[in-house]
Amino acid sequence: MNFEITEQERAIREAVRQSCAPFGEDYWLARDADGHFPDDFYAAMAKAGWLGIAIPDAYGGSGLGVSEASAMMQTVAETGACMSGCASFHINIFGLMPIAVFGTEEQKRRFLPPVVNGSVRSCFGVTEPNTGLNTTQLKTRAVRQGDRYVVHGQKVWISTAQKADKILLLARTTPIEECKSHSHGLSLFYTDLDRGKVQVRLIEKMGRHAVDSNELFIDGLEIPVENLIGEEGKGFKYILHGMNPERILLASEAVGIGRVALRKATDYSNDRIVFNRPIGQNQAIQHPLARNWMELEAADLMTRKAAWLYDSGQECGSEANAAKYLCAEAGFRACEQAILTHGGFGYAKEYHVERYLREVMIARIAPVSREMILSYIAERVLNLPKSY
Repeated sequence: MNFEITEQERAIREAVRQSCAPFGEDYWLARDADGHFPDDFYAAMAKAGWLGIAIPDAYGGSGLGVSEASAMMQTVAETGACMSGCASFHINIFGLMPIAVFGTEEQKRRFLPPVVNGSVRSCFGVTEPNTGLNTTQLKTRAVRQGDRYVVHGQKVWISTAQKADKILLLARTTPIEECKSHSHGLSLFYTDLDRGKVQVRLIEKMGRHAVDSNELFIDGLEIPVENLIGEEGKGFKYILHGMNPERILLASEAVGIGRVALRKATDYSNDRIVFNRPIGQNQAIQHPLARNWMELEAADLMTRKAAWLYDSGQECGSEANAAKYLCAEAGFRACEQAILTHGGFGYAKEYHVERYLREVMIARIAPVSREMILSYIAERVLNLPKSY
């Protein structure tokens, strides 16, 4: 077992740092304040080729794995861009995997290159207000009428919908009472986000202000049949192909935020003089930070294992969920401790650590709750009876 970072990963991390260099923490502080989408950052990442890191090279991407994508996203987060930087192009990395795997050759050539080069922006339309994590119960309906499907329904917490040109949409094409299983009868589409048929309503939220979250009200959206991904009724199976990479990437980002928070706290501990000595000389300051380092390193190892399993074509559901849980908790504790280490200054926006805490909270909540992960591990790993 070799734990050494590969030369390729080193090269990716260094190149990503160079791409992010013009967008320092003051840039992200400004985007947090004004809520403007980081268009120039997005354009720079597209120009550098990062948007297509996991897309096959036949369609303009780099054809690399989730391991390399994780290294990239973790590095972006570590620069202080946090979730705002990562989420601006998150869907490019995991969201379109169902198209890359299950789409026709024509669909791949039509849909993937514009996303890779940044000329088309997409959003991910799955979550609904009344179903939460119970995806098989979603209510949005797509009814076929001749050569197209007509969609009515509602989605919520849809990131980047204010800017998106396309939507990867999961909708029910067969009523649930007519299906042998609740997971059947759901279909996946990739189509234009027609704002004449879809009302996009911004959700004001706690953090990650630079990347919008939205409610979508869909009333008669028409989707050409050729925009159906895979077979009708098998969309739930397809969407699962993007869920484990999503958990792995989010885990890496949480570690990245935790590491920049830890670095800030450590630097402050060395520089801040109280009672004629640096506060970092006190064990009450040292020990929590040392614990943060250990937790982040351990959580990162689980993430690497999950990414390796996925890239090797092996089952990784338990590891991906465990990585998301462990990294979110470790990242949160590191951010919290960074604020406590700064004392009153930790509450001030100019020191950035309060922003880290607001952004890392996303990793504890989405795309799956901590409690659901614990239930998953209890049932799938420990073989305990289902509790819900």
